[in-house]
Amino acid sequence: MKIAQNREFGDIRQNRLEAWRILGGGILGMMVAMGIGRFAYTPILPLMERDLGLSHAETGSLASFNYVGYLLGAILCSLFPRLLKSVPVNVGALAGSIATTLFMGAFASPLWWGLLRFTAGVASAVLFVVIAVEVTEALAKRGETGIGGALYGGIGLGIALSGLMVPRLDNWGGWQGCWLGMGVIALALAVAGLLLAGKKNAAPPLGNIQGAAAKKSSDIGRLAAAYTCEGFGYIISATFIAAMVGRTPGLEQYASLSWVAVGLAAAPSTILWQLTARKIGVKRAALLAYTIQAAGILLSIQARTPFMAALAAVSFGGTFLGIVTLVMSEGNRRAGSDGRRVAALLTACFSAGQVVGPTLAGLVADRGGFAIPLILAALSVTLGGIIIATDRRFGQ
Repeated sequence: MKIAQNREFGDIRQNRLEAWRILGGGILGMMVAMGIGRFAYTPILPLMERDLGLSHAETGSLASFNYVGYLLGAILCSLFPRLLKSVPVNVGALAGSIATTLFMGAFASPLWWGLLRFTAGVASAVLFVVIAVEVTEALAKRGETGIGGALYGGIGLGIALSGLMVPRLDNWGGWQGCWLGMGVIALALAVAGLLLAGKKNAAPPLGNIQGAAAKKSSDIGRLAAAYTCEGFGYIISATFIAAMVGRTPGLEQYASLSWVAVGLAAAPSTILWQLTARKIGVKRAALLAYTIQAAGILLSIQARTPFMAALAAVSFGGTFLGIVTLVMSEGNRRAGSDGRRVAALLTACFSAGQVVGPTLAGLVADRGGFAIPLILAALSVTLGGIIIATDRRFGQ
């Protein structure tokens, strides 16, 4: 009897250890795919404007190329979910994310930049969906679903890392050195993530997981609409926050630090918002996150001191990944056995909202500053919150 109990305890401990290793590998993967492959552009953007004389419209268009690629990648994943199980596709997406970061520093051509940012978008969308689904499924099989929210914190860690490293890489090699350096860092993180996650051995599925998988997918129309609004609203701040701070008199030296603040606030936010959801409910937590983010975006318009800039950065960084976590978890709850397709569909809707935001914001900012684009962003996030408020199925 005692031997059987010890063996059972050993199996539980082994499952838990494997779960943490898989989660750690997933976090490093999110740092590569999203924190660097997608968002390193934000702290490097002001340097490209400084060294190359690029306008806000030009840098915003480059960002939109990335988001068009992200949208295409998400659509492909939703139409062909079997792609997510293809090793060549997954390895190619990882290699593509790293290579496109490196090569951004090897060219000085808008055409090549656009192609590279587009390709990076496709790669990051595939990696995001693959990592999100595989890690979630692996944790569920091991009965460790409670730690899943930490996965998206990898995006925040990648953002903070890029914000810390870009000024140092800038001193070494300007904007080109920043891209090359971040590419090398992404490669190192990818290797570490693969080694840490290792081979994911199968774990016996638990009864409650089997029951959840047997459910049919529920309608996600309102959820997708709210997520689309968030995509449009948050991406304007995500793309231009460092540039906005850098162009504010007296705050020039805080441009990269504002991005670090975003990342540091984002990293633990996924866990904090999950804890908040347990206390006040998923729907109320989502509404609170949307409200704080909209208020923070409006605050950034009037940010003229380091404290106000930091508060705006933290309110943004502390909510956007929380919203991602809550919405993706809600989508997974409604999806039942169709988790891969629903995750891809939600990611596609999120990215659809992001395609228009940077280009529109850049064009308007070149003519009259960022106030109007930021107001539009705040209104879009507010609309997303209203849609969630009227969605009776949210959290039910």
